[in-house]
Amino acid sequence: MTDGASPDERSARVVWVERTADLPETPLPRKATPDSACFDLTCAEETLLESGRVTLVRTGLKFRPPPGTFLEIRPRSGLSSQGVLMVNAPGTIDRDYALEVKVPLTVLFGGPRTLHRGDRVAQMRLVAESDCVFRPGTVRPEGERTGGFGSTGV
Repeated sequence: MTDGASPDERSARVVWVERTADLPETPLPRKATPDSACFDLTCAEETLLESGRVTLVRTGLKFRPPPGTFLEIRPRSGLSSQGVLMVNAPGTIDRDYALEVKVPLTVLFGGPRTLHRGDRVAQMRLVAESDCVFRPGTVRPEGERTGGFGSTGV
C-alpha cells in the first residue's frame, strides 16, 4: 500500500505549517521550478507598500522546521529589480518561533506599490544548523587581504 507521496517527498524533512485563522487559506510554499533552490512565500492579503516605510507583509503561515534546522527568508530578485526591497535580509526563523511569518518590505523608488493576495514576496529555504564554540585568541590575516566592504574590488 502506498501513502501517495513521491520518493522525494518520503525522504524529505518535514516542516510543519499552520495557517492563521483570520485570513483566507494561503497556499503552502512551493518551488517555481524543479531546479529552484528556494520555496516561494506569497502575500496573504492586499498590502500597500510606500517609499520610506517598512511594511510587514503577512504570509498567513506559521512554520516549525525539524530539529537541527532553521528557515531562512530571502528577497526575490524580481521584486528588487522593481525597487521593492526586503529589509533585514536574510531573515531567520528559528525552530522555537511560533508566530506568523511576516516579510519586511519597502519601496526604494517608483512610489507606492500594491501587493495582491498570492503575489510572491520572498523565498524560503531550510538550513541545517551547525554548532560551534567561540574561543578567545589572536586572529591574524592570511595572505595579502586587508580592509573590507568592497576592498577586493567586487
